[in-house]
Order: sequence, then structure tokens, then C-alpha cells
Amino acid sequence: MLRKSLLAASAVALVLSACSKSTPQESPAPASGSTPSCDVASLNLVTAGTLTVGTDVPAYQPWFAGTGKQTPWNGVPSNGTGNPYTGQGYESAVTYAIADQLGFTKDQVAWVPVNFNESYKPGPKNFDFDINEVSVTPERATAVTFSDGYYDDNQALVANKGTPIASATTVAELQNYKLGVQVGTTSYQFVTDVIKPTKQPAVFDNSNDVIQALNNGQIDGYLVDAPTAYVNVLIGQAKKGVVVGQFANTGEHFGLVFALGNPLVTCVNQAIAALKNDGTLASLQSQWLADLNYPVLQ
Repeated sequence: MLRKSLLAASAVALVLSACSKSTPQESPAPASGSTPSCDVASLNLVTAGTLTVGTDVPAYQPWFAGTGKQTPWNGVPSNGTGNPYTGQGYESAVTYAIADQLGFTKDQVAWVPVNFNESYKPGPKNFDFDINEVSVTPERATAVTFSDGYYDDNQALVANKGTPIASATTVAELQNYKLGVQVGTTSYQFVTDVIKPTKQPAVFDNSNDVIQALNNGQIDGYLVDAPTAYVNVLIGQAKKGVVVGQFANTGEHFGLVFALGNPLVTCVNQAIAALKNDGTLASLQSQWLADLNYPVLQ
């Protein structure tokens, strides 16, 4: 049964949404004649009695942490990977907090592997929601339904220490460099729409390939969300990497991904509102996401 905190959260959900900063358009909650029941037995689930959550493989820190192998995930902190089942790392912790609000126990949460680019494609889903740093965009919201945001995010630039690009302080200074991005991400859109480099950006299938390209000297720098940039440098994935800076007011936030029109989003949004209202999300961000005091690239 939905926890008591959600009863209050339903009343403040609209207020929290109205007070949030300007962000890309979210998918609207499915229209219906009445508010859906949020009792576990009434939820629209892939498997009755189980909350099935999708995310990518590997699952990277700081979004997922903890050790141990639970196929197909293997948490190896020295490699920057985590195990979603542990409840450690920001997105894993958020998932279990939402599950708790909805009335699921930890052992009633099941994880399924979902490639980042597949998560927001049209069509049926094998998950109830996917959590994988997916930024909400109007284009994606035509194919899937997004929850309210659970994290506001900025893009950041990673480059090799001591290279000319590493001393950049403005966006204009980046235009003559070869930049790398992961396919299907908002990083690519930011590069092409805002930075507008004179050299065609290099596009890679996954984040590992982006980082390797920097290590190999194939690109001058790459864009990724700021917390991930922090970890890439901290654990040495980007071997000579340094976070050059972040881009302010990119207006991005991450949303949970649902099959288009899934009424479950209404109950999950109430859970997110409750976690914002009682300070849980802020606490989890303080615990799992480092304080990012990077200079702003103007």
C-alpha cells in the first residue's frame, strides 16, 4: 500500500513542479477519468508484485556503487562499476527509495539490462521504469513517458591535463577542437547546437569508447554529465583527464522512462514528490554525488 507520506505528497506535487527550474518538456501524465490507485495490487506492472527496473550494463559510479556480481552486473569500484542490487550509488538508492514509497520491499525489486539508446525507443517495454541518466527532451517524450525529474544536471568537459583545450575558459574557445560524445545523448545535441565546433564531433556507441578515444589522443575532449566526469577523472578512467569546466544552465534533468502512457508514472511522481519534500533526494545527492565546484565555461 502506498505509504502515508505519499498522501501529503500528492497535494504538494504540483507546487514542487511549478517551483522547479526551467527544464525540457516532460511527458504529461496519462489522461484518465480518475486518479489511478497506488496500491501495489493495482499498479500497472510488467510482473505482478514485482517492481522491474531497467538500466545499462555496465552500471557506472556514482550512479551505481557496491560490489558483487549479480548477472549481468559486476560491481568493481576500481573499474568504476557498481551493482544495482546493492542500493548503493545515487540511482540505485533513488530506485529503492521510490520502491519503498510505493510499498515494495527490497527483494521485490528486479533489475533488467536495457541499453541506454533502447530505453526511450517507441514500443513495449520489459521494465516498469528505466533509470539511466536519461535527460528529458521533447523528442524523446513523443515515444515514451517520463517521470518528474529526480536530478538536475549540467554538462561538463573532460580533456587531457596540459593540453591547450584544458586551459579553455569560454565556449568560443572550444570551437576549433575535436570533441567526442556518446551517440543518442544530449551531449551530442549540446555540442552541435551550442558549441558548434568547426570539426565534426566524434560519435561513439558507449561511454567506454568515448573515454578510450581521449586516452588514445583521437579527440581533444569529451562532454558528459558533471558527476560522471568527476568519477571518470577520480578513478583514472580518463588516464590523464581533468574536468575543464561545466556549462551552466543547460536546463537538463534526468527522468525515469516508462512505456508511453503507462499510468504507473502518476504513482511514481507522487513518490518522487514525497522524497523531494522530506529531503531524501537532497540527502542522497549529498551522499553519492560529489560537490561539483567546477568553473563555468562562459
